[in-house]
Amino acid sequence: MAKPLIDHPQLAPSSSSSSSVISSSNINIDNNLSWILNTYFFFQRNGVFSKLPESSIKKGFYFDMIRDFLQVDRIERGRVTCLLTVKPPVFNSYKTLHGGAVAAVAELVAMACAKTIVDADNDLFLGELSISYLSSATVNVVLEVDGSIVRSGRNVTVASVEFRNKETRKVVYTARATFYTMPLANL
Repeated sequence: MAKPLIDHPQLAPSSSSSSSVISSSNINIDNNLSWILNTYFFFQRNGVFSKLPESSIKKGFYFDMIRDFLQVDRIERGRVTCLLTVKPPVFNSYKTLHGGAVAAVAELVAMACAKTIVDADNDLFLGELSISYLSSATVNVVLEVDGSIVRSGRNVTVASVEFRNKETRKVVYTARATFYTMPLANL
Protein backbone atom coordinates (compact mmCIF):
# COMPACT_ATOMS: atom_id res chain seq x y z
CA MET A 1 0.00 0.00 0.00
CA ALA A 2 1.27 3.47 -0.86
CA LYS A 3 2.24 5.89 1.88
CA PRO A 4 -0.23 8.83 2.21
CA LEU A 5 1.01 11.94 0.42
CA ILE A 6 -0.22 14.13 3.25
CA ASP A 7 0.17 12.73 6.73
CA HIS A 8 -1.42 15.43 8.87
CA PRO A 9 -4.13 15.18 11.58
CA GLN A 10 -6.37 17.78 9.86
CA LEU A 11 -6.31 15.73 6.66
CA ALA A 12 -7.12 12.37 8.17
CA PRO A 13 -10.02 10.66 6.37
CA SER A 14 -13.38 11.28 7.99
CA SER A 15 -15.97 8.57 8.39
CA SER A 16 -18.16 10.24 5.73
CA SER A 17 -15.40 10.35 3.12
CA SER A 18 -13.96 7.19 1.67
CA SER A 19 -10.74 8.70 0.31
CA SER A 20 -9.81 12.21 1.31
CA VAL A 21 -6.04 11.60 1.44
CA ILE A 22 -3.99 11.34 -1.73
CA SER A 23 -1.41 8.57 -1.80
CA SER A 24 1.76 8.39 -3.81
CA SER A 25 4.92 6.38 -3.42
CA ASN A 26 7.13 8.65 -5.53
CA ILE A 27 6.60 12.02 -3.81
CA ASN A 28 8.74 12.94 -0.84
CA ILE A 29 7.37 15.28 1.79
CA ASP A 30 10.02 17.56 3.22
CA ASN A 31 9.62 20.69 5.33
CA ASN A 32 7.33 22.46 2.80
CA LEU A 33 4.03 21.37 4.32
CA SER A 34 2.27 24.71 3.70
CA TRP A 35 2.41 24.48 -0.10
CA ILE A 36 1.32 20.85 0.07
CA LEU A 37 -1.67 21.81 2.24
CA ASN A 38 -2.56 24.72 -0.06
CA THR A 39 -2.50 22.42 -3.07
CA TYR A 40 -4.50 19.74 -1.29
CA PHE A 41 -7.19 22.22 -0.21
CA PHE A 42 -7.29 23.69 -3.74
CA PHE A 43 -8.07 20.20 -5.09
CA GLN A 44 -10.60 19.62 -2.33
CA ARG A 45 -12.44 22.92 -3.04
CA ASN A 46 -12.63 21.99 -6.71
CA GLY A 47 -14.15 18.59 -6.03
CA VAL A 48 -11.21 16.47 -7.22
CA PHE A 49 -11.93 13.85 -4.55
CA SER A 50 -15.65 13.55 -5.39
CA LYS A 51 -17.09 10.97 -7.73
CA LEU A 52 -18.72 12.14 -10.94
CA PRO A 53 -22.47 11.66 -11.28
CA GLU A 54 -23.38 8.65 -13.41
CA SER A 55 -25.10 10.84 -16.02
CA SER A 56 -21.87 12.72 -16.76
CA ILE A 57 -19.88 9.63 -17.67
CA LYS A 58 -21.77 8.85 -20.90
CA LYS A 59 -20.06 9.36 -24.24
CA GLY A 60 -20.46 12.87 -25.66
CA PHE A 61 -21.67 14.40 -22.37
CA TYR A 62 -19.26 17.35 -22.51
CA PHE A 63 -20.13 18.33 -26.08
CA ASP A 64 -23.84 17.87 -25.34
CA MET A 65 -23.46 20.29 -22.44
CA ILE A 66 -21.46 22.81 -24.51
CA ARG A 67 -24.05 22.71 -27.32
CA ASP A 68 -26.75 23.68 -24.81
CA PHE A 69 -25.08 27.07 -24.36
CA LEU A 70 -24.27 27.68 -28.03
CA GLN A 71 -26.68 29.20 -30.55
CA VAL A 72 -25.86 29.50 -34.26
CA ASP A 73 -26.27 33.09 -35.45
CA ARG A 74 -24.90 33.14 -39.01
CA ILE A 75 -23.30 30.73 -41.50
CA GLU A 76 -21.51 31.93 -44.62
CA ARG A 77 -18.85 30.36 -46.80
CA GLY A 78 -15.67 30.54 -44.71
CA ARG A 79 -17.37 32.17 -41.71
CA VAL A 80 -19.55 31.00 -38.81
CA THR A 81 -20.88 33.14 -35.96
CA CYS A 82 -22.47 31.76 -32.80
CA LEU A 83 -23.65 33.16 -29.49
CA LEU A 84 -22.43 31.57 -26.27
CA THR A 85 -24.17 32.31 -22.97
CA VAL A 86 -21.95 31.71 -19.95
CA LYS A 87 -23.80 29.57 -17.38
CA PRO A 88 -22.68 27.87 -14.12
CA PRO A 89 -22.16 24.33 -15.53
CA VAL A 90 -19.21 25.64 -17.57
CA PHE A 91 -17.63 27.74 -14.80
CA ASN A 92 -14.23 27.20 -13.26
CA SER A 93 -13.49 27.78 -9.56
CA TYR A 94 -13.27 31.56 -10.21
CA LYS A 95 -16.85 31.61 -11.56
CA THR A 96 -15.69 32.45 -15.08
CA LEU A 97 -15.91 30.42 -18.28
CA HIS A 98 -13.72 27.34 -17.95
CA GLY A 99 -10.74 27.15 -20.31
CA GLY A 100 -11.77 23.67 -21.43
CA ALA A 101 -15.17 25.02 -22.44
CA VAL A 102 -13.45 27.79 -24.42
CA ALA A 103 -11.35 25.15 -26.20
CA ALA A 104 -14.37 22.93 -26.94
CA VAL A 105 -16.35 25.85 -28.42
CA ALA A 106 -13.32 27.08 -30.39
CA GLU A 107 -12.81 23.61 -31.88
CA LEU A 108 -16.49 23.23 -32.73
CA VAL A 109 -16.81 26.66 -34.40
CA ALA A 110 -13.47 26.29 -36.24
CA MET A 111 -14.51 22.85 -37.55
CA ALA A 112 -17.86 24.29 -38.69
CA CYS A 113 -15.97 27.02 -40.57
CA ALA A 114 -13.72 24.47 -42.22
CA LYS A 115 -16.75 22.41 -43.28
CA THR A 116 -18.06 25.43 -45.23
CA ILE A 117 -14.90 25.36 -47.40
CA VAL A 118 -13.65 21.76 -47.58
CA ASP A 119 -15.38 19.21 -49.85
CA ALA A 120 -18.09 17.28 -48.03
CA ASP A 121 -16.45 13.90 -48.74
CA ASN A 122 -13.15 14.97 -47.07
CA ASP A 123 -12.78 14.14 -43.39
CA LEU A 124 -10.82 16.58 -41.24
CA PHE A 125 -8.93 16.08 -38.02
CA LEU A 126 -7.63 18.69 -35.60
CA GLY A 127 -3.85 18.94 -35.70
CA GLU A 128 -3.31 22.01 -33.54
CA LEU A 129 -5.38 24.33 -31.39
CA SER A 130 -3.87 27.43 -29.83
CA ILE A 131 -5.84 29.70 -27.50
CA SER A 132 -5.09 33.09 -25.95
CA TYR A 133 -7.04 33.82 -22.78
CA LEU A 134 -7.01 37.63 -22.83
CA SER A 135 -9.69 38.28 -20.21
CA SER A 136 -12.55 36.34 -18.61
CA ALA A 137 -16.27 35.93 -19.10
CA THR A 138 -18.56 35.83 -16.06
CA VAL A 139 -22.09 34.54 -15.45
CA ASN A 140 -24.80 35.41 -17.98
CA VAL A 141 -22.38 37.21 -20.27
CA VAL A 142 -23.21 36.57 -23.92
CA LEU A 143 -20.16 36.03 -26.09
CA GLU A 144 -20.19 36.39 -29.86
CA VAL A 145 -18.02 33.60 -31.20
CA ASP A 146 -16.85 34.47 -34.69
CA GLY A 147 -14.93 31.90 -36.71
CA SER A 148 -13.33 32.52 -40.09
CA ILE A 149 -11.01 30.70 -42.46
CA VAL A 150 -7.46 32.07 -42.56
CA ARG A 151 -6.14 29.65 -45.19
CA SER A 152 -7.42 26.55 -46.92
CA GLY A 153 -5.40 24.33 -49.20
CA ARG A 154 -5.56 20.78 -50.48
CA ASN A 155 -4.42 19.17 -47.21
CA VAL A 156 -4.47 21.91 -44.55
CA THR A 157 -7.16 24.35 -43.39
CA VAL A 158 -6.54 27.04 -40.77
CA ALA A 159 -9.36 28.80 -38.94
CA SER A 160 -9.34 31.70 -36.51
CA VAL A 161 -11.96 32.13 -33.77
CA GLU A 162 -12.61 35.27 -31.71
CA PHE A 163 -14.77 35.39 -28.60
CA ARG A 164 -16.15 38.92 -28.01
CA ASN A 165 -18.36 40.19 -25.24
CA LYS A 166 -21.52 41.00 -27.20
CA GLU A 167 -22.34 44.04 -25.08
CA THR A 168 -18.90 45.69 -24.81
CA ARG A 169 -17.37 44.27 -28.05
CA LYS A 170 -14.20 43.50 -26.04
CA VAL A 171 -12.19 40.49 -27.30
CA VAL A 172 -12.03 37.97 -24.46
CA TYR A 173 -10.41 34.88 -26.08
CA THR A 174 -8.83 34.14 -29.45
CA ALA A 175 -8.06 30.77 -30.98
CA ARG A 176 -6.43 29.37 -34.09
CA ALA A 177 -7.08 25.83 -35.26
CA THR A 178 -5.23 23.83 -37.91
CA PHE A 179 -7.12 20.96 -39.56
CA TYR A 180 -5.62 18.31 -41.77
CA THR A 181 -7.50 16.48 -44.50
CA MET A 182 -7.66 12.74 -43.95
CA PRO A 183 -6.08 10.90 -46.85
CA LEU A 184 -8.57 8.83 -48.83
CA ALA A 185 -7.90 5.11 -48.76
CA ASN A 186 -7.01 3.61 -52.13
CA LEU A 187 -8.98 0.38 -52.37
